[in-house]
Amino acid sequence: MLSKRARALKPSPTLAISAKEKALKAKGLDIAGFGAGEPDFDTPQHIKQAAIDAINKNFTRYTPASGIDELKDAVIEKFKRDNDLSYKRDEVIISCGGKHALFNLFEALFEEGDEVLIPVPYWVSYPPMVELTGAKPVLVETDEKEEYQVTPSLLKRYITRNTKAIILNYPSNPVGSVYFKENLEAIGKIAVENNLYIISDEIYEKLTYDEYEHISIASMDNAFKERTIICHGVSKTYAMTGWRIGFAAGPSEIIKAMANIQSQSTSNPTSISQMAALAALTGPQDFITVMVDEFKKRRDYLIKELTSLEGITCYNPRGAFYVFPNFNAIIGKKYKDKTIDSSTTWTEVLLEDFLTAVVPGIEFGKEGYLRLSFATSMEVIKKGVDRIKKAVGELK
Repeated sequence: MLSKRARALKPSPTLAISAKEKALKAKGLDIAGFGAGEPDFDTPQHIKQAAIDAINKNFTRYTPASGIDELKDAVIEKFKRDNDLSYKRDEVIISCGGKHALFNLFEALFEEGDEVLIPVPYWVSYPPMVELTGAKPVLVETDEKEEYQVTPSLLKRYITRNTKAIILNYPSNPVGSVYFKENLEAIGKIAVENNLYIISDEIYEKLTYDEYEHISIASMDNAFKERTIICHGVSKTYAMTGWRIGFAAGPSEIIKAMANIQSQSTSNPTSISQMAALAALTGPQDFITVMVDEFKKRRDYLIKELTSLEGITCYNPRGAFYVFPNFNAIIGKKYKDKTIDSSTTWTEVLLEDFLTAVVPGIEFGKEGYLRLSFATSMEVIKKGVDRIKKAVGELK
């Protein structure tokens, strides 16, 4: 008999969509895929070469469970250079991907009776990971009209004596929203006043548009920093999703607890991937600008085409590589004999009848929406948009 937690847990919907998309492609179907949350760019050559060099030098054995010092130092330098933040080695951990850093952190911080504030829309894995600890996810509903900001008045409505932490994700998955300086400052002050931890997921930090500049909440005030744990990684910025290297920085006591959990579960991140990540953080950074410029072109095209559909609105993302169009206007309509009664049904119609893979908004806490990743080629984007338009046009 499986454990109660295993029975309650379902697989990641974004990974499930990607798997279904790949299976259909393997059958020879021409799928326009918007599901995957990974850059379609190749990992830069100097990063791949660092991994090859590591293999040739036999850097293939165990490393310290929390990562090698050289990579920790590169992470420390990254925070100093990009965010004006100072950390020591015992305040940094290297993990097997950004998701792993978050998982370790949740296991270190939360237990039964705790409440964790999660702004909606949210990344699909936050609520299940909180639930695995026995804590309760408390969903904080944000509004598209307010650019999905967690405002001070909104935040205060959800805080109770059991609230342990708030999760911030900016730029966000799935909407690409960011936090403005005044709201970050207000959130930080409320966290200090209520003795809350701030979990700041900043993995899309470098992927921003329209001259928006990312500000880490930990850099705004030392009192904020003392209760903030930043979770990050190399996967999105350097097209290294499969290399599985994430990192986190925060108070040494929490980082030590995360390291202990990691030492008893996965042990160290892959030695070869650590050397590749070291090259990513310390090597040329010009690749990022090229990638961001291309993402912006794709974003602009998607926003223009999707909002040309009658009744469809779409927030214009300031970061990450997703759009999150609102398709509530079509709920209740029919395609053939099937009623579009949810974002899940709409997703099924698009995939099965129009060979277009998207992720239903309900998986991110918002019914009637879809998430489309534009980390795919313009050719695929144009093909997929044409199919979505055709699908909408055939609804009755």
